[in-house]
Order: sequence, then structure tokens, then C-alpha cells
Amino acid sequence: MLSKLVRAPLVLSLLAAPFAASAEYHVDMLKPNSPMANDAYSLHWGILWVCVAIFIIVFAAMFWSIFKHRRSQGAVPAQFHENTTIEIIWTLVPLIVLVAMAWPATRTMLEMKDASNADIAVKVTAYQWRWEYDYQKEGVRLISNLSTPRDQIEERDGPGKPKNEHYLLEVDNPMVVPVGKKVRLLITSNDVIHGWYVPQLAVNQYGIPGFIKDAWFTAEQPGIYRGQCSQICGKEHAYMPIVVDVRSEADYNKWVQEQKAKQPPPTPTNVSQQAPAQGSEAAPQQAAAAAQAGAPAAGAAPAGGGAAPAKMDVAELKSNGEKLYAANCAACHQPTGKGMPPAFPALAGSKIATGPKAGHMNIVLHGKPGTAMASFARLTDAEIASIITFERTSWGNNAGEVQPAEVAAARK
Repeated sequence: MLSKLVRAPLVLSLLAAPFAASAEYHVDMLKPNSPMANDAYSLHWGILWVCVAIFIIVFAAMFWSIFKHRRSQGAVPAQFHENTTIEIIWTLVPLIVLVAMAWPATRTMLEMKDASNADIAVKVTAYQWRWEYDYQKEGVRLISNLSTPRDQIEERDGPGKPKNEHYLLEVDNPMVVPVGKKVRLLITSNDVIHGWYVPQLAVNQYGIPGFIKDAWFTAEQPGIYRGQCSQICGKEHAYMPIVVDVRSEADYNKWVQEQKAKQPPPTPTNVSQQAPAQGSEAAPQQAAAAAQAGAPAAGAAPAGGGAAPAKMDVAELKSNGEKLYAANCAACHQPTGKGMPPAFPALAGSKIATGPKAGHMNIVLHGKPGTAMASFARLTDAEIASIITFERTSWGNNAGEVQPAEVAAARK
């Protein structure tokens, strides 16, 4: 008897343990914050209650029939065949119920696909394992990486450091959008299939290499909304969060101006087409105008991502490179530079990081076909120079720095 009394609370505590250990426990969907999310939320609960009603009616009828017409009460089964009325009823009633559920669901699905007449268009490019946001009208481009420190994630040598409030759901550069505006997303991928998923905005769209899929949302309330990549995309899939920062229109416009000030000057792509022939009288004027605008003159080789300082201080290169390496390279090659051979080779003491600069710049700019090493040509010359300098001067490597001008030359 005593063992039973002790065993019962123990079993209950074991059953409750997973829920007690959870930081938060929700039985509901996250609070919606867009018209489509509200429609999806209403559909979810509406159809759930229809299913509950059907369950109650069917099982109540079944249990009543079993109890009322049991053999001990002398019930005799009715004998009938092909009752047209009953067949019509059991055909029409489910049909009406299905149409009543399918109509609003179809309308919502069609609305979800209608990305026309958008106020803002953002091209979303997925990489292993980060997101790039390119604002088409505003001329703003940013890379969004996981910002949770690696010492909170890595637990190979014991428990990691205490977790942040938004552990694995925090980024360095969130997508910023204005409240109440229709935002169109042009979603693609640079490598494998990813999924851009933010449940409170009702967006879950695949990013497929070679294709552009569109989606849209209109955030109804300012705030921070979080999501994750919804497709298993490789080793760091769990470290690919999405953060959407919804601000007032005034704050959004201010943010755009701040970001534009940080962006490198645009590189003209049609200068060679519009440039006059050599010896033309207009050539000096065009060169002067380009210099005044901060752009390269006609015929000049533009640096990747825009103009960059030709020479930077080595300490600045290493400091910037450490941060950029942590965001772009540490997932594969590890913060220690030891990598995870054979898939992710070590950089400490490697032939690449201690060999000629040209080879190091080539593999960073162009990647290595047939491996997980992708091209990082999307980064600016200063960013690539900083990463390479950090790799060539860390973990016992003493190969010297690389300057942005050298990266610019290597792009040609």
C-alpha cells in the first residue's frame, strides 16, 4: 500500500517534468500581427470548433445507440436496405460542411498569393546560414546573422554560458519595415532550399536556388517578430533565425537614411556603355563629375560592393575581421580555426591561410566547387580584407595582412 502511495506522485511528477522545465508553454498559436495571420488564426479556431462539434454529434449518437438498443433490453435490429433519404442526408451534410470550410480557406490562400500593389519590395536571399535583405527602392542592403554568442551555444567542454532571453532567435541586423505598409518579399536562395518563416506575419515561403518566390505581409502593430528557417538546410540550420523589426513610418524613414549613410557609394554599371571614346573632349568632364560624385571614372575598375579605402590599419582589419569571421566563417571552421575535418578543414596552419595572398583571396571570392565553401563575393572589399587578415594573423598564423585594394584587384 505504501509503495502505491509513493509511486503515484512519482509518476505524476515525471509526466509533468517536461512542462515544468519549459520556459513558456503555449497551447495557442502566437498572437497574429497581419491580416493574413488573423485570417489563418480565425480559420484555425473556426475549423477546430467545427471538428469538435462533429466529434460530439457523431460519438453522442453512437453511444446513445449502443446504450439504448443493447441486447439486454431486448432490442431487435431494424432490417432495411437502400434508404434513399438517409443516403441523400449523409451525402449532402458532409458536402455542405466541407464547402463551408473550404470557401474561407480558399479565399485566404488566394489573398496570401496576391503580392501586387506593394509599398515596399525586399529581395530576400538565403545563404548557409544567414539572410540577405536588399531593399529594392531604398537602395539598402544588409546581411542578417545569428548574434547569440558562440560561448552560449558550444557545450563540448561543459555547460555553456547563461542563455540570452531570445537564445538562437536574435540577429545583428533585423529586417526593418514600417507599420501598416504592404511589404512584398522576393525570396530566393544562393545554395540549398531554405524557408523564410515568421508565424505572426503568416509568411512561410521556400527560397529555392534559381527561382524567385514572392510573399507579402502588412504588420498591424509595431514590435519585434521572430521566426526561423523552416527547411533543414544543413549543419547550422538551427542557427538561422529571422527577426522583423516593425517601426512607425517616421522611424522607418529615419532608419533608411541612417543605413544609406553606411552603404558604400553605388558603382555605376552602365558607365562603359555611356562613356565617350578615348580622346573625346567630354572624357575629362565625365571623369571630374564621377570624382565629385564619389564614383570611379569611366574605365576604372570598381571595387566589389562599392568604393573602399585602399589601405586600412592592421589593428582595424584584425578587429573588424574577428567580428566578421564569427558571423560568416566560425560555424564551419570553428572560432578556434581548427575546423571539423574532413568536411570543414582547419585554417590554423593551413596552406591557404599561410600561403600566397592570391590563393587565399581567390577561394574567399569564388568559393570551391564541390564543397561547402561558398563564394563570399557579396561582401565588400574592406570586409573580405578584414576576414582574410584575421585568418592570416590568428591561431599562430603569421602571413600578414591583406588590404582592400588587393581584394579589389583580385576581383578583376
